[in-house]
Amino acid sequence: MPMPTKKVVILDRDGVINVDSDAFIKSPDEWVALPGSLEAIARLNQAGYRVAIATNQSGIGRGLFDMNALNAMHLKMHRMAAAVGGRIDAVFFCPHTSEDHCECRKPRPGMLKMINERFEVDPEHTPVVGDSLRDLQAGASLGHPPHLVLTGKGRKTLDAGGLPDGTIVHDDLRAFALDFLADAQE
Repeated sequence: MPMPTKKVVILDRDGVINVDSDAFIKSPDEWVALPGSLEAIARLNQAGYRVAIATNQSGIGRGLFDMNALNAMHLKMHRMAAAVGGRIDAVFFCPHTSEDHCECRKPRPGMLKMINERFEVDPEHTPVVGDSLRDLQAGASLGHPPHLVLTGKGRKTLDAGGLPDGTIVHDDLRAFALDFLADAQE
């Protein structure tokens, strides 16, 4: 089967790109990139991949921060990625809490459906990278290859088991980028 012309990687944000916190990341000061994560995005870009983020941000629905704070966090992320030669093409987020029962909050696949439509990608060739079971479930439900990173909640997710079939485990986003790009060249 020929590879699709649209090469996209879908990443979760907290725990994959930046440090996560059980108290939520609520401000640009709290948004701290994980070592090597932004360089990994740059490496993916240099290999011709676009990067989209799908992130649950229930802190908005809980009233812990507002859209201005979220936009400021994402501006910081974009600027820091650009400083190392990386580009994030789109950030899709769900502001709802689990009590809202929306279709966009992972593990439901609504955000990923929107990304697939916007970028016209074939899920089978578009990896989803996350640190929690819900990230992987959302991707696997649409046929995306699931990739677990052991940063953030990743180690706890791995230890809990029940990962979708075919989940590939990586130490961090840098290791994912190296492994994925090596496999793509084979």
